[in-house]
Amino acid sequence: MLTIDLPALHRGKMQVLHPEHLSLAPGEVVALLGPNGAGKSTLLHAIAGLAPERVRLRNHGTDLPRDQIGFLPQAFAVRSTLSVLDCILLGRREALGLRVPPRLIAEAEALLCRLGLAPLADRPMQDLSGGQQQRVLIAQRLFRRPKLLLLDEPTSALDLHHQLEVMALLRAHAEETGTPVLAALHDLSLAARWCDRVLVLAEGRLLADGPAEAVLTPDCLARHWRITPEVLLSRDGKPVIVPHPLGA
Repeated sequence: MLTIDLPALHRGKMQVLHPEHLSLAPGEVVALLGPNGAGKSTLLHAIAGLAPERVRLRNHGTDLPRDQIGFLPQAFAVRSTLSVLDCILLGRREALGLRVPPRLIAEAEALLCRLGLAPLADRPMQDLSGGQQQRVLIAQRLFRRPKLLLLDEPTSALDLHHQLEVMALLRAHAEETGTPVLAALHDLSLAARWCDRVLVLAEGRLLADGPAEAVLTPDCLARHWRITPEVLLSRDGKPVIVPHPLGA
């Protein structure tokens, strides 16, 4: 079990998040949900060690070093002539020497194939679209083999096909490696379909934690997202949330 103890978090003099305690099970995919401005990015940055406040992370009772966290922030744009393959390999830069071991190249190429990026392996990163860069950077974090994976809006630049592809890859990676994944998402239906649990962050607190069908109730959605939801079921029994204006 991986535990996270968060102190109060601030932006300037304003407190944006109360102290919280989180537990993530091995191989668990957890969605961090909340309206705009709730503090989702602030929380993820703090867990990644990029905030002034000290967050304590323990993995099976042992302190988790920050270099064992894979973090992909929301704002990304790579302006580099570095090739896609080289960008992936840099995810494990500590293992690289003057000559890159062939096994690492083969592993990176296999990961590119899983994400449908193999034809881009030799392309410069700066020549890729935003969605392509996002998939490459997700692959780089996976290639690093972190003990905790933090993702801030990992599907924001992706079309529908690639949203499903990335979420399926994250799900498979978590199950295969036992790595817990915590991802901030805006698409509530995507979170409900692919995540084991959802956390609702609002009003400076984590107000709800559990399966999507239990947490994303009409009252919760009306209060925090200011919508009147129409909740349907997908063919695999997961909730699909259709938003309507509040009171409609």
